[in-house]
Amino acid sequence: MASRRRLARIAVMQTLFEQDFSPKTSDTVQMLHRNIAEQEEEVDIPFAESLLQGIEEHADDIRRAIQEHAPQWPLDRMDRISRALLMIGAFELLYSSEAPPAVVMNEAIDIAKDFGEGESGKFVNGVLNAIAHN
Repeated sequence: MASRRRLARIAVMQTLFEQDFSPKTSDTVQMLHRNIAEQEEEVDIPFAESLLQGIEEHADDIRRAIQEHAPQWPLDRMDRISRALLMIGAFELLYSSEAPPAVVMNEAIDIAKDFGEGESGKFVNGVLNAIAHN
């Protein structure tokens, strides 16, 4: 059974993933609520909304931080799941104090292992670890 916050992070990841396909026409709040409704367990909705809003408000700075700590991997070369999880994790590390850095990184890594490609967990771990220690 996943925690309410993990489910919130998954819903935000799904929303960012979807937004990648139609960034100019996306109503991200509507997408988020649809993704929350598709969860089989209770989601921390205020946390999910806060994450999405914070990521949208700080998107340029978050992208710069990710790029600075993964210079060999341009954002457009990253798989969409890893990129979405890095946006979430970097936002939490840089702009939120809701969870300790170790929790933020573990959550992102575990979600990457569940939803990402073969090495997604290691990649997300490396980038978020570099951001956390900077």
